[in-house]
Amino acid sequence: MTAAPARGQRPIRVGNSSGFYGDRATAMADMARAGGIDVLTGDYLAEVTMLILGKARAKDPTKGYAATFLPHLDAALEHLVANRIRLVVNAGGLNPGGLADATRDLIARHGHELRVSHVDGDDVFGRLDALQQAGHPLTHLTSGEPLTSWPDQPLTANAYLGGFGIARALDNGADIVITGRVADASLVVGAAAWWWSWTPHDYDALAGAVCAGHVIECGAQATGGNFSGFGSIADLTEPGFPIAEIARDGSSVITKNPGTGGAVTKDTVTAQLLYEIAEPAYLNPDVITHLDAATLSDLGDDHVEIHGVRGSPPPPTTKVAITGIGGWENSVVFALTGTDLDAKATLVERSVRRYAESVDGIDAVAIDRIGRAQHDPDSQDAATELVRIAVQGTEKAAGRAFSSRMVELALSSYPGLYALGPPQPGSAFGVYWPALLDQSMLEHTVHHHDGTTEIVVPATPPDAESAVAPPAEPSLAPSASASAPCSDELVVVSLGELVHARSGDKGGDANLGVWVRDPAFEEWLQSTLTVDELRRLLPETRQLAISRYELPNLGAVNFVLRGLLGTGATSTLRLDSQAKALGEWLRSRSISVPRALVEAATGRSV
Repeated sequence: MTAAPARGQRPIRVGNSSGFYGDRATAMADMARAGGIDVLTGDYLAEVTMLILGKARAKDPTKGYAATFLPHLDAALEHLVANRIRLVVNAGGLNPGGLADATRDLIARHGHELRVSHVDGDDVFGRLDALQQAGHPLTHLTSGEPLTSWPDQPLTANAYLGGFGIARALDNGADIVITGRVADASLVVGAAAWWWSWTPHDYDALAGAVCAGHVIECGAQATGGNFSGFGSIADLTEPGFPIAEIARDGSSVITKNPGTGGAVTKDTVTAQLLYEIAEPAYLNPDVITHLDAATLSDLGDDHVEIHGVRGSPPPPTTKVAITGIGGWENSVVFALTGTDLDAKATLVERSVRRYAESVDGIDAVAIDRIGRAQHDPDSQDAATELVRIAVQGTEKAAGRAFSSRMVELALSSYPGLYALGPPQPGSAFGVYWPALLDQSMLEHTVHHHDGTTEIVVPATPPDAESAVAPPAEPSLAPSASASAPCSDELVVVSLGELVHARSGDKGGDANLGVWVRDPAFEEWLQSTLTVDELRRLLPETRQLAISRYELPNLGAVNFVLRGLLGTGATSTLRLDSQAKALGEWLRSRSISVPRALVEAATGRSV
């Protein structure tokens, strides 16, 4: 391929074809075939993924990358070449050099001569001891404990890199760039920085690109997937993947290919902007992006503009995600049918607790009731609830021995007991340790297609005093200016009639973004949905520390629920291990609202 003739003359069009390791297998080929984009990105990595890749690397040092990338590329390659589309992916995982070699082999088999570069320097697994000895304790972001206090053995350790390594690779002629652990949005930031020749000090432009990257990084979530207003989205059986058109100033337009399923609306974009964030000062290795400055404009026909984003100098540190193997876990699901369901559940719980107390090696037990049987049910399924029993501990206690004990209950416990599936041996579960490391300690390295290498040095702010920490965490209470919108008669409605929500995991924490369906409710939301009210609506959160942040430009508030997921999605015994459905639980709750406000916004009498 040759350099795009329009580079720097019009907005760059960046598409996405993967939001996680396991996303739609045909997406890369579909996006490449449709054309009309300059760069196609693919996000394959998450905390859970790094653990999976770590296990693969432990078995075979030549592995450790997202193996699904190669068949994706195989199906898309001819279209990428024909439409002169560059490809940037983080599928390299723990072995970007190995995947780059495998990619070159695949390209050669197709008879092409594309230029493949890769970016590494994120993997600090082999340096953990040396870093700690050099005075970097890698303290846990929540507990403040040093890594030396962790009883588990690390399996992976990767720092989040920024996008300028990608930009340098593209600038040196790469057609395909494969990276290890870069920040998710950095795939897009790197492409935009290359296109517009941004410097590390173009903070507002970089922040705008972070917003665009954050919106499209999770694929079809930006086009209606996992959206609380899914009922309003046409043809959601296979939504199209998103495209960001990024201008020189960092403003962007989010869209999708015509004729594909799903939709791009202000609400689908808002949902993704609020996904897996904490404070509005969103940290990235290249810039601090102030999400509360972002403004959305619906341009119609599946085009939504993001503008007004502001950036400030990046933090001197970057996140390091360390994973390890924590122990063994197992689970079983029993059915509770008919009458006396509370007594039946209590009986089986006593049996499980007795087993856990009678053997060495069971560290944690979780017992969850799922669903509610109907009164006077007209089918057996309608008469049934589920009880899920999960345990963690040693392989000896939580493996086959636990499953065997559960099988033994079949003829000696409550009437109608049966399990949903055969007994299982269980499996090892992962543990997660988030920490910070000075960016100056990393060797962010570009391995160019021509065999040369280049170190990307972290930029220093033009004014050292301007490189300040992000704004202090706001008060957990609503802003002092918030007041009740009116004193009208109150009516009880489902919260989901008034707001949308999107939730997800952030290590052991969960984030819960909530925004109004109608601007008439903005003042009401800010004044009513306080931390105390959230605890009332979600009793599971009553003992948790909760941070609350307002994003008035989006008509939104964002909550961070500290420790809801224990030590992380890979180790929690919570049924919804990544808090994906937390927002939907909140929306199902009832709340009192002024009658006149509801009637004005919904157009119906209540």
